[in-house]
Amino acid sequence: MFLHNLKYEFLTAVRTKDLLIWMILFPIILGGFFKFAFDGIYEKTTQFSTLKTAVVDEADDKNFRSVAESLSAQEKPLLDIVYTDRDNAKKLLNDGDVKGIIYTGKELSLSVAENGIDQTTLKFFVDKYNLRSRVISRAAQSDPQSIEKVAAALSEETDSVREIPLTEGNTDNAIQYFYNLLAMVAMFGSMTGLHISNVNQANLSALGARKNCSPTPKGTGICAALIATYIIEILCMLLSVTYLRFVLGVDFGDKLPLVYLSAALSGTVGVSMGFFIGSICCLSENAKTSISITGSLLLCFLSGLMISDMKQVMARKLPWFNKINPAAVISDSFYCLNMYSDYRRFTEKIVTMFILSVVFALLGFIMTRRKKYASL
Repeated sequence: MFLHNLKYEFLTAVRTKDLLIWMILFPIILGGFFKFAFDGIYEKTTQFSTLKTAVVDEADDKNFRSVAESLSAQEKPLLDIVYTDRDNAKKLLNDGDVKGIIYTGKELSLSVAENGIDQTTLKFFVDKYNLRSRVISRAAQSDPQSIEKVAAALSEETDSVREIPLTEGNTDNAIQYFYNLLAMVAMFGSMTGLHISNVNQANLSALGARKNCSPTPKGTGICAALIATYIIEILCMLLSVTYLRFVLGVDFGDKLPLVYLSAALSGTVGVSMGFFIGSICCLSENAKTSISITGSLLLCFLSGLMISDMKQVMARKLPWFNKINPAAVISDSFYCLNMYSDYRRFTEKIVTMFILSVVFALLGFIMTRRKKYASL
């Protein structure tokens, strides 16, 4: 009996048009828009890149050429230098082919066309080179024999700060939008959970009236419907992750199996929440649908889908809310996998999702089974 109900509940869910739109087409379309909007922004604005620089070496400064060659020979070169004359250098700068022009002479001078991080880096290099040149020049005047020692001391890297990466994961801030997209797909699963409640209530649908008259125990039918819907929602979540990772090339880090696990469990949260909303007896079907859609969108908004800083705002204003907001918990589970090497935070999010799924499902099951009808 149970397997028979499970089979037909599964077939019914697969044939639902809303499922095709919100669970499959929606993440494909919106994920494509996100990729188009955010692609390359992190590399252009945050990551270090070699600076294309024009050099007008009219003074034939051999010391500068030696320094420039050493910088260009590094694994991640600071400068990519083009030696040219003044007119061509200005043309390259105006066309945007170089970030700045360095002129040699008694001291280096810099010409730029705009202000920005790259131009500030070039200015820092020029100022640092001029400062070291003055130190060596003064040492030559006061004590010529100390020039070699001074030059050796200046050439050594005396930086007392060691660079220690905080994470080996993807540090692109735009990845948060894809986490929240997956959370939104999971939250829209509440519509499928809502459908389970509606078709099992005789006062809301003709199908519900027939089910309440059938000899099949009500609990058996509800369990079969929930399990079938869980399976469909989990498959949709896994499909969404696969599409984002292997088609759009979104970097979820090196723990992809756990990303799939988190996506699968997040799908059960959305279905259970919708099942709970649908079990509220004092509301009409339209009211429940409105609550499900509005609630899902609001939870996703507060987790940062529309405004990336919204989650931080909620953390300051209502620190406890992000811990129970299903959308925030889901997106945080992906974030923790990507950013942290240990699994303590990720485990907390997984346990929270499991508890939310069980609580919503139990409450919905209890309220649905307690309903009785005077006549059908």
